[in-house]
Amino acid sequence: MQVNARKIKIFKIANRKGYAAVYKNYLTEGRLVSESYQRMVKALRRNGFEVINAPKDIKELILSFK
Repeated sequence: MQVNARKIKIFKIANRKGYAAVYKNYLTEGRLVSESYQRMVKALRRNGFEVINAPKDIKELILSFK
């Protein structure tokens, strides 16, 4: 099954160092934006998903909570 990378959302974790990536019921954490994204890609691959349309700049996936 294919997953569009734009559906993966990344946000800064409150009261902690690092970022989290979310897609459906999957959640991964990392110290850097790229680390949380790569962990999500790996987790999705492990569960039979294929990530397509990877963005040139991963920061495009970051959600802003203001």
